[in-house]
Amino acid sequence: MSLKTVIIYQNKTLFNILIELYSDKFNIIFSDKKDFNSQISNKKNDYLLISSKNISNSKNELIINNFPLKIKKILQLINTSFLKKNFQIQSEIKIGSYFLDFNSKEISNGSKKLFLTEREANLILFLSKSKLPVNVSKLQEKVWSYNSELETHTVETHIYRLRKKIKQKFKDENFIISTQNGYKIN
Repeated sequence: MSLKTVIIYQNKTLFNILIELYSDKFNIIFSDKKDFNSQISNKKNDYLLISSKNISNSKNELIINNFPLKIKKILQLINTSFLKKNFQIQSEIKIGSYFLDFNSKEISNGSKKLFLTEREANLILFLSKSKLPVNVSKLQEKVWSYNSELETHTVETHIYRLRKKIKQKFKDENFIISTQNGYKIN
């Protein structure tokens, strides 16, 4: 599990329990009304606010008002909230003028949608995260989990077919471009 921030609002007992049991899994912060907004203003969407009432109109808020609860149940609610947020984030990845829904493996531009294979979605996502062009051996290693010393044209073949699909659906010949240093999303 990756480290996430959990903000406990006005429940010092819950805060103390979570600090003692789960400080290795979560960054746990206690808050009261005075400093609540400053604590979430510098967080992106990687936090979960736990409170007993709706206070922030945030999608990242977990309302627990039916105490007592077993600690296992609270941890389950926290993990479920983070999983839902990750699912939502993966459903709306902006790449240029396109949106990639990594969960359903489709890319869209306006009303047009193109369904992708899992490998194609992984390839697009990996290229979109890279600031510099990515060479074939790096793609073999990171997207295909191949040894980069193998002699194969898998990457080139997949990119050729993906470019062809994108061109047919979106009339875009420049989504994935080749440079002398590798491939990149335009």
